[in-house]
Order: sequence, then C-alpha cells, then structure tokens
Amino acid sequence: MSDSQERRRIISPDTLRGGAEVRTPPGQTLTAKWPVLHYGSVPRVDPNEAGWTLRVFGLCQRPYELSYEQIRAMPAIEVFCDMHCVTHWSRLDNTFVGVSTRELIERAGPKAEARFVMCHSEAEFTVNVPLDEFVAEDCILAYGWEGREITPEHGWPLRGLVPRLYLWKSAKWIRGIELRATDTPGFWERNGYHMHGDPWKEERFGW
Repeated sequence: MSDSQERRRIISPDTLRGGAEVRTPPGQTLTAKWPVLHYGSVPRVDPNEAGWTLRVFGLCQRPYELSYEQIRAMPAIEVFCDMHCVTHWSRLDNTFVGVSTRELIERAGPKAEARFVMCHSEAEFTVNVPLDEFVAEDCILAYGWEGREITPEHGWPLRGLVPRLYLWKSAKWIRGIELRATDTPGFWERNGYHMHGDPWKEERFGW
C-alpha cells in the first residue's frame, strides 16, 4: 500500500483475552491461512472509474457519497484483531488498515431512530449489523491487510471489518451503508444465518 499518512492503531478487545486457546471461540479451529469463501464469482471492480462511489444514506441528516480517492485520503486506522468464520476457522493476529466506520456514520448525522445498518455490496449482497456494533472503535472499512492491498477475493477495494462478529458480517465489496430503524436480514441471513453472529455465543444459524 502506498498510503503514507500516520495511522492510529486500535487493538480489538478480543485479542486481549489471553493466549491462543482463550482467544479461540467455541467450535473454532485455528489456521495460519485466510481461506477464500464467497457465493458466486468475484466482482471485478475499478474504484477509480467514473461512477464508483461509497454512499451513506437512510435515516441520517446529511446523506453523502465519497469517491475512492476521497476515502483513501481520509485518516488511516490500523486495527489489530482476530478473525472468526462461521465455517469454523479462526485466524489470530491480523492487521487491517482502513477508515473509521464511526467517522463515516457521524459525518452523515444519524437520526435518533437509526439503530441498524445495512451494508450494500457489489452483486447485490447485503449484510445487517447493529449500529452500535458497526461504529465500535475497532470497526473500519478496510482496504489493506498485513501490509498490502486486500485481494479482490477478500473484498477489495473496500470491505467491512466488524471483528467481534463472525466474518460474514464484515461485508466484502461495500458500496453503500444504509442507516435503518429496524433490523432486516441481509443475503446470508435470508439463507439461514443468524441475525447477529456473535462467535462467543456460536450464533451461526437461525434467528
């Protein structure tokens, strides 16, 4: 990655639980790899093309859009965290780089009744997350992982990172963030996954 601005570093609280055994949620197996899992083909996206924007909209005072250049010009945040996939693998000690979801949401001025977000991605994928969890300090829209750009298979040019929930809640290929009053199932939730997705409670399937 070429971004050279000074980065604020955030340590996700789950990494502070202790050693690897204590940091591994029930039913999970550790891996040193980052397996590639998704439905359908990988979208091929050029965020520098005219028309690509990140849109923040819904129940907010100031809906807006940002180009990819504007996103990359924002203050970069480095997040040290663990990843837990609903398919039973976990990878500890990851470093992601991106922009603060809290800053993005605050800029939009969420209305009092806004309590959830729906992330909208390429290929019409959607993911629902409670607003208070989406704007936690260790949550970002990420474009970098382990010192390099995230690959398209893992969500480049922009993927969510909500490290305290199962990894499907960290939506790949994000293009929009919708503020909502009610919780509505996204793509995987409509197909049987849990509405919340806490790995420590094994919220894998069902509501």
